[in-house]
Amino acid sequence: MSIFAAIPSPSWSSLSIGPLELRAYGLLIAIGVILAVRRLGIGIEQRKPGAADAAPSIGMWGVAAGLIGARLYHVVTEWDRFANNLSEIPKVWHGGLGIPGGVLLGTIVGVLRARSFGISTADTLHAAAPAIPLAQAVGRWGNWFNQELFGRPTTLPWALQIDDAHMPATYESGTTFHPTFLYESLWTLALSLCLVRLSSSSRFAGSRLFALYVAGYGLGRLWIEGLRIDDASVLGGLRWNQWVALAAIVGGVLYLAITRPQRSDVEDPTAQQTAMNDDR
Repeated sequence: MSIFAAIPSPSWSSLSIGPLELRAYGLLIAIGVILAVRRLGIGIEQRKPGAADAAPSIGMWGVAAGLIGARLYHVVTEWDRFANNLSEIPKVWHGGLGIPGGVLLGTIVGVLRARSFGISTADTLHAAAPAIPLAQAVGRWGNWFNQELFGRPTTLPWALQIDDAHMPATYESGTTFHPTFLYESLWTLALSLCLVRLSSSSRFAGSRLFALYVAGYGLGRLWIEGLRIDDASVLGGLRWNQWVALAAIVGGVLYLAITRPQRSDVEDPTAQQTAMNDDR
C-alpha cells in the first residue's frame, strides 16, 4: 500500500493581515527571488571578487523586467482571454506568467545593469545560470496554491487533488491530475544544483553555463508542458510553449557546440583565462 493517496491542494491562496491581503503566489515568487539574488551574489563574487554587493541591484532590475516580460508573454500567447477584458492584464496575482518572456527580458536588463557596475556579460550570465532555476523552483509552488496549470488525469500515488471550484468542466468531481508544478519545481531545483556543481568547470566558463541552463530548462519544459491540459495555442500538434522549449534546447546545444573549448585550452590555465576574457 502506498504511503500517498494523493497530494491535496491548499484550501486557501491568501492570508489577511489587518487591511493587507498576502497572496501565496506573490509570497513564493518573493522568496524565490531572495534566494536567487543570494545565489547571484555568490556567483558574481566567484567571477569578480568584491562585486557581490551589486547583486541586489542587478536582481531588482532583472526581476522587475522579468515580471513585465513574463506577463507580456502570457498576455500575447493567451490574447483571446484578455482582448475583451484589458483590466485583467496587470493582475499578476491571479496567475499567468510566461517564464520564457521573463527569462528573456529579465536577463537582458540584468546584464545591462551589471555592466554599469563593470561586471561583464559573461560573468553575469555565469552567475545567473544557477540562480534563475532556483527562483523558478520556489515560484512554481504558487501554481499549487492557485490550483492551476496541472496536468492530465492520473491515478498515480502522487496525483494532485483539485477542489470542485477549480475543477475543469469536462472532468468529474474527485478526478486527480499530474502535479506538473511539482515536476517542474523538482526539475529546476535539480538543474540549479547541477549548474552550481559545474560552475567551477573550465568547460562551462562564462556564458556557456547559461547556455546549459537554457537547454536544460527547455528539455524539462518540453515534456512537462506535454502533460498540461490548460488551454493553450497549438501549432503542428504541439503547444506553443513546447515549440519555445524546442527552440531553447536547439539554441543552447548549438551555442555549446560552437563555443566548445579545445582540449588544450581546458588543460592550459593560461589559454583558459584567455578564453574567459574573450567571452567577456
